[in-house]
Amino acid sequence: MITERIILQVLAEQRDEKNSYDTTTWVARREESLFELNSSLAQIVIGVRRSGKSTLCHKVLIENGINYAYANFDDDRLASLDVEDLNTLLSCIYQIYGADIQYLFLDEVQNVEGWHMFVNRLLRSKMHVIVTGSNAKLLSGELATHLTGRYNEIHLFPFSFSEYCHFHHIDTKGITTKAVAERQQAFAQYMIDGGFPELQSLHNKRGYVQSLIEAIIIKDIQYRYQVRNIDVLRKVAHHLISTSCQTINYGELALLLDVTDKTVKKYVGFLQQAFLIQLLTKHSFKSKQRIHNEKTYSVDIGIQNNRENSMAAEDLGWRLENIVFIELMRRCAPLFLDIYYYKTSPRAKEVDFVICNQNKAVELIQVAYDISNSKTLQRETTSLVKASHELNCDKLTLIAFTDSKIVSSEDKSIHVYSALDWLLEIW
Repeated sequence: MITERIILQVLAEQRDEKNSYDTTTWVARREESLFELNSSLAQIVIGVRRSGKSTLCHKVLIENGINYAYANFDDDRLASLDVEDLNTLLSCIYQIYGADIQYLFLDEVQNVEGWHMFVNRLLRSKMHVIVTGSNAKLLSGELATHLTGRYNEIHLFPFSFSEYCHFHHIDTKGITTKAVAERQQAFAQYMIDGGFPELQSLHNKRGYVQSLIEAIIIKDIQYRYQVRNIDVLRKVAHHLISTSCQTINYGELALLLDVTDKTVKKYVGFLQQAFLIQLLTKHSFKSKQRIHNEKTYSVDIGIQNNRENSMAAEDLGWRLENIVFIELMRRCAPLFLDIYYYKTSPRAKEVDFVICNQNKAVELIQVAYDISNSKTLQRETTSLVKASHELNCDKLTLIAFTDSKIVSSEDKSIHVYSALDWLLEIW
């Protein structure tokens, strides 16, 4: 049990820090518009560690003029807090913020077992609750079971390229030669560093990424799931990061690490739940086909380079594909659209992304870094056209480093987007 005195001390310090925030310099995030602050639903912000979840919530609350209480559970002094202490914590909140407080922001509350019952009680008492968490189990398990229909999910990733430009004061709309060159230079750096907010101002990027990955493995996975073979878990994590955009071969990986297929699949699931990786399934109307041949993507391109013993592929096409996939995750989730890849046979050329509204394909997207060679352009457009006929979808997109234009292939029109234009939504 943690004493009331300690809880009061922690909450008071967190209040003072909160009250010092100046949001005028903070980067605007797309997800700000997804909050429903006046509703009776808990606002749940989930995503990988250090993606900016806390900053997002503070920004939205402060800029909407809301007086709110704040409790950050990712504090070592609250590490032993359990569900029996939560009522004491609530009493301390009322002592510090006043008994009439109506909004409560609980940061990384997943660290407390049984937190969901506490949140449920707060919702029943008409309290507006904002919650952050860095493990998908927060949503798939506790929330789905105990807060059925009573939460609004907001998934946050590290900075998009547009947000990266905002942070670094890059002109995203200028048409001068200088402005265009600055955007191109910024994107070249983004493909190396990625979008973790705190990473942008650091010189020792490798140290930051390495410690971040270790924190995810230890705090979000080992501690939560009682993983005993931590060395194998690390090897699986770094292997998947190094082989982003490729299909996972569970059997080969199990043989390599001298463990069972079941263990590898379990560890991959843990890494996905901690948001370190994202999985993409194959488009098929058969359920069995969808659960096989999953492809893996890194949550942010920056973690591919900035690691010890990093041997990530230098293929710029894969890097661009990873960036496009995470951007699609940002754009599709609020619209309740699903993302798949499409491949009819092992020897067929796949289409990188199929965007679906339920069972209807609404857009096919191909990603290629360089299409200056006519044969490369033909190969990419041919696969799009073939899939277009098979999936009955006429919205065809090719993203590459080229000028934006429309090209024709057979009886179809394909919109070719400059990668920078597509990422910055300039069209």
